[in-house]
Amino acid sequence: MKLYGVVGWKNAGKTGLMERLVTEITGRGFSVSTVKHAHHSFDVDHAGKDSFRHREAGASQVLLASRNRIALMHELRGAPEPALDMLLAQLAPVDLVLIEGYKRDAHPKIEAHRAVTGNPLIASDDPSVRAVASDVSVTLDRPVFNLDDTVLIADFILREVGL
Repeated sequence: MKLYGVVGWKNAGKTGLMERLVTEITGRGFSVSTVKHAHHSFDVDHAGKDSFRHREAGASQVLLASRNRIALMHELRGAPEPALDMLLAQLAPVDLVLIEGYKRDAHPKIEAHRAVTGNPLIASDDPSVRAVASDVSVTLDRPVFNLDDTVLIADFILREVGL
């Protein structure tokens, strides 16, 4: 599987860019999966639902299945957060995996950047950031795209991964 990341500070436009890239790249006939890192506790389940009750009772894994989708929840229960490569090994094969977050990992990335956040560029100190998508002009030693130019960004990523 080919991997490409989207990184950036909070409110930089990562999720919007991810969403547009998935739409654009799948529209070109490629299969795409995504991985999203969350820095906080999250839940895809709700109190009172059967699967929630299974987890609360102590189940290590709960798999929900229907004719429309499946979801596998794995409770870490104090174990360390799994490394990205371990998570990727659990995905079914696709043409491209887009990864939101995991900015410290070594896979190639594009940085989403919005001037209003006031944050410095990650790319300045990280060679794994191969390009920047920004809402302002940025001078850098690698490609810079308009944050809203999804077609050019998708072209760049697909070239980078050889698709």
